[in-house]
Amino acid sequence: MTYITKPRLHHPRLETNGLGFTRRDYEGKVSTLCAGCGHDSISAAIIQACYDLDLPPHRLAKMSGIGCSSKTPDYFVGASHGFNSVHGRMPSVLTGAYLANRDLIYLGVSGDGDSASIGLGQFCHSMRRGVNMTYIVENNGVYGLTKGQFSATSDKGSKSKKGVINTDEPIDLVGLALQLGATFVGRSFSGDKAQLTPLIKAALNHRGAAFIDVISPCIQFNNHKGSTKSFDYVREHNATVNRLDVILGRREIRIEHEPGTVELVTQHDGSVIRLSKLPDDYDPTDKLAAVTRLQTHHARGEILTGLIYVDPTAEDLHHHLGTVRTPLNALSDEVLIPGSGALDRLNATLR
Repeated sequence: MTYITKPRLHHPRLETNGLGFTRRDYEGKVSTLCAGCGHDSISAAIIQACYDLDLPPHRLAKMSGIGCSSKTPDYFVGASHGFNSVHGRMPSVLTGAYLANRDLIYLGVSGDGDSASIGLGQFCHSMRRGVNMTYIVENNGVYGLTKGQFSATSDKGSKSKKGVINTDEPIDLVGLALQLGATFVGRSFSGDKAQLTPLIKAALNHRGAAFIDVISPCIQFNNHKGSTKSFDYVREHNATVNRLDVILGRREIRIEHEPGTVELVTQHDGSVIRLSKLPDDYDPTDKLAAVTRLQTHHARGEILTGLIYVDPTAEDLHHHLGTVRTPLNALSDEVLIPGSGALDRLNATLR
C-alpha cells in the first residue's frame, strides 16, 4: 500500500459526469508498482468505468487479498470502502460483507497466485454461489512479490527468469468460472483499454457473479539468466562499492485489436502471446459454445478475449437465500432476535 496522496487540486474546467464528479475524483493514491506495470492500466480502466457509470464512490466496496494485484484497490476510487484481507481469503470476506449489506457495489481484485493457488477453493465457492460482485484477476503468471516463481496459471513450457521450464498444466480460471456457474465471464488484456473498460462497466451492472480474467504482463521478470542486461550480470562484471537493486521502467504495452482477429503481442522479455478477440456476431449467452470456443482457441495457443459468457436472467445469492430486501446490517434487534416463541415455532416445523 502507499500513503502518498495525489494533489486534490485540478483544472476547474475538467469534464464531469452525471454526478458532477471529474475523472480525478475516482482516482486513489500514487501507485508504488513498477513503472509500466499492466496492473496500473487495469486500475485506470476501473477508474474510467466508474466515472462513465456515474457510480457514487461511497457505494463501492473494494476487497483484495495479498500480492501486487491486491495493492491496486488503494490506487482507484479513494472515497470508497475498502478492505485488504489475508492471502486467498478475499472471496469469503466479500461474501460476508455482501450478505450484511446488499446495497453496496462489490468489486474484488485478486491475482493469479491469490486466486488460483491458496485461494482456489474460495474462488470456486464465490462463483458457484452467485455472489453479486465483479471479480477481477490481474493475471501475470508469476508471484511478483516473491521473485517470480511460477504461479498456477503459468503456461506449460514457459521459462522463468532463472531459466527453469514449467512442466505443470495451467489452471484456466475462465474455463473454471464457466464450469462453476459464473453468469458473466470475460477476459481481456491490460493494454487493451478499449476492450477492458466496457467489460468492467458491464460486469459492474451485472446481477450475479461476474468474473474477468485480465492478462497483465509483469515487467520485472524479463530479467532472466542469460541476459547481459540483467542485474546479476552487471554485478559480476563490475567493481561495485555497494549492492543496489533497481527496477527499470518499461513502456506500457498497448494494442488496437479488431473483433474476430488474432493479435500477436510481444512482451518485454521478447516472448509473444496470441490474443484472439471475439467476433461481433458471437453469441455470449450460449454456454456450450463458449466452452467449446475457449478450448478450441486454447488448443491453438491463443488467449480468447472479450465477453465470453453472460446469463441475462441470472439471480444473485440473496435471491437464492430468500433474504429480506432491507440490508441485514440495517435490521433492528426486534427483527433479528424475534424471541423464544419464534424459535419454538421454527423447531416445531422440523419435527
